[in-house]
Amino acid sequence: GINAEYMGYLIREIKMFSRKGITLASSLLGACGLGLFCWGNQKNKSQLHCIGWKKPEPPKIEEPVKKEFWARSKHCEKVSHPQKLFLLSGTANLPLAEGIAKHLGTKLANAHVGRFNDGEINIQIKDNVRGKDVYIVQPTCPPVNDNLMELLLLISTARRASAKQVTAVVPYYGYARQDRKTASRVPISAADVARLLETVGVDRLIATDLHCGQIAGFFSPKVPADNLDGSSVLLEYILENKGFFNDPSKVVVISPDAGGVARAKKFQGLLNNRGFKDVGLAMIIKQRKEAAKIERMDLVGSVDGKDCVIIDDIIDTAGTVCEAAKELKNKGAQKVYVFATHGLFSGEAYKRIESSVVEQVIVTNSIPLRPGAPKGKITQLDLSVLIAEAIRRTNQKESISDMFTQSLNQPFNFKI
Repeated sequence: GINAEYMGYLIREIKMFSRKGITLASSLLGACGLGLFCWGNQKNKSQLHCIGWKKPEPPKIEEPVKKEFWARSKHCEKVSHPQKLFLLSGTANLPLAEGIAKHLGTKLANAHVGRFNDGEINIQIKDNVRGKDVYIVQPTCPPVNDNLMELLLLISTARRASAKQVTAVVPYYGYARQDRKTASRVPISAADVARLLETVGVDRLIATDLHCGQIAGFFSPKVPADNLDGSSVLLEYILENKGFFNDPSKVVVISPDAGGVARAKKFQGLLNNRGFKDVGLAMIIKQRKEAAKIERMDLVGSVDGKDCVIIDDIIDTAGTVCEAAKELKNKGAQKVYVFATHGLFSGEAYKRIESSVVEQVIVTNSIPLRPGAPKGKITQLDLSVLIAEAIRRTNQKESISDMFTQSLNQPFNFKI
């Protein structure tokens, strides 16, 4: 029943002790889990100090650590249980898969993806995937059919090996432009690819800038589809390169066609929220003779004396963006930049870009660049941080939409 705090107080008040008193005090303090220390000096025969007692300090209230917005950083958080996450990759874009694994703090699984002598795909996963969450990184870029078949067989292999869950990470979704019937007796290929993925047993899809949002609806409710916003990578690139625009108060976001207005309007809002003033919006209306051939272009909006950013999801032959840049220059635009998440650069795309009035074409590494890209004209941004963060959040049951609504809409003071 002895209070340690009270005993310490009594011992400090007593100046002199007999030997018996010291022994008694030591016993009492020992019962309280304390100690007694005694030394002598010339003025006082002995002084006592209570060892082990301190005046209790008020509890420190720690302020919550303010996390830096992940989109402003060059890394994502590591996964909590890397042993439960299994990252596989096909042959379509191995450097991107390795970058994702590095950001997640894990390694790509040991798997063989090759070809038999007759061209058939040969796949063997050499690690145990039973009961694990498997993420397969495989864009279905050219050669589209080979890469799509690899993806289907990788999903099927993981499912037959008793994986707990299989997520297809498809940075570029092939056949996405065939998302509706534009004529009689044509397939809706984007929907058919979704059916194929479901049939082999995929549980979830993570893609980047699908050609149109309705593709996510081609999957059944049992297979959620997350569509990541690739323009967030461009936004960070602009903020880091302060000489990007001549005047941040004179910027116009351009949609190259009517179908991309929503994408351009969204990016306009992001720029306004990050410190730019009165970012404009314009649209180009194009009339085609046939696929990849444009008959006429008309501009809706004003670009005179301003810097322009053409926002699109795919650059294929680069005919549209080069003609659009020429039209903008004729209307008085200062600089013309082009951003597209996916750079296919088919046919004579490189030659068109090199001879165009475009200042810079910016794409991501969702698709590997073909050899022969013109130097100084094409810049490739890294998507691995964005995709790694999405995988981590999916694996740890966190919100993916917060990646964009909480970080990209924060005010940012942009100065030259």
